[in-house]
Amino acid sequence: MKNIYGMTIAQLKEYFTNLGEKEYKATQIYEWLYVKRIKSFDLMSNVKKQIIEKLKQDFTMNHLEIVAKQEDKDVKKYLFELHDKNKIEAVLMRHDYGLSLCVSSQVGCNMSCSFCESGRLKKIRNLEAYEMVLQLLMIEEETNERITHLVVMGIGEPFDNYDNLMNFIDIINEPKGIALGSRHITVSTCGIVPKIKEFANNGKQINLAVSLHAPNDELRSKIMPINKVYPLNELIKTLKEYISKTNRRVTFEYILLKNVNDSKENALELSELLKGMNCYVNLIPYNETSHIEYKRSDRVMEFYDILKKNKINVTVRKEFGSKVSAACGQLRANFKEVQEWTMVI
Repeated sequence: MKNIYGMTIAQLKEYFTNLGEKEYKATQIYEWLYVKRIKSFDLMSNVKKQIIEKLKQDFTMNHLEIVAKQEDKDVKKYLFELHDKNKIEAVLMRHDYGLSLCVSSQVGCNMSCSFCESGRLKKIRNLEAYEMVLQLLMIEEETNERITHLVVMGIGEPFDNYDNLMNFIDIINEPKGIALGSRHITVSTCGIVPKIKEFANNGKQINLAVSLHAPNDELRSKIMPINKVYPLNELIKTLKEYISKTNRRVTFEYILLKNVNDSKENALELSELLKGMNCYVNLIPYNETSHIEYKRSDRVMEFYDILKKNKINVTVRKEFGSKVSAACGQLRANFKEVQEWTMVI
């Protein structure tokens, strides 16, 4: 049985048409789910009884379970348990411009980036669209605040779960429902070239971020195995085509790892690689974990200055979560090891 929160409005319109009902019923359902936020079909007071009974036969409204939380200044991290007992994370961050939520797209990840906590657990399965939607809905309910920005940058590679990702975006972007604007949604990928090309044709003004983390193939292949499949020349060529087609700027994420990718030479090489592109680089201070040997770079501002001098748009990511398991996958990985979280009974 499908979960109703995984249905796009187009899919619901088709559902009602097949029942011999008017398409506007889908809009009614979306208003109940995402504006009034009811949790029972029986509360849909302007929907005919026989339709409610049919909905109850065909769909569930099951939610996820929040099993742990960690909180620090301007950041709150949630551990969700799914129906099959697998666990995923979401992170709520408070910025000057609003509340940003980072959601997961898979249970585990097959990309095996060597610096990433998420990749220590291989992919078990993709998240369904409803499991991504419910991360947002349940955190809004828990905080009683509206999320203004969303990034698909948590556990998993979003473009390895493309169809569910795009359904999720359709659902949260729908004006009759959650109505989160396209330009307030960002998808982050490690660089799956065919899906970047497909994403360029989706017609939405969604932001694209690319996990780059190295300025040459030799280094990138060592820390990001996906580079062996889609090397930098192919990735950059595809991104230039994406920029030309969409007229959208691309964000490059670059985690600075001590004595790995943070040298002056690396900064100059990165400047040359990205020269002339409509992009900016987001430098990310590394969150060290007990399971991975990489160390935090002490050359962040030096690296920043070199990019700036070479006319590359660059920022340093605001740091969150010094008192929480800040790295993606870290809260889930440590769930059985530490007792510092607020356990939700």
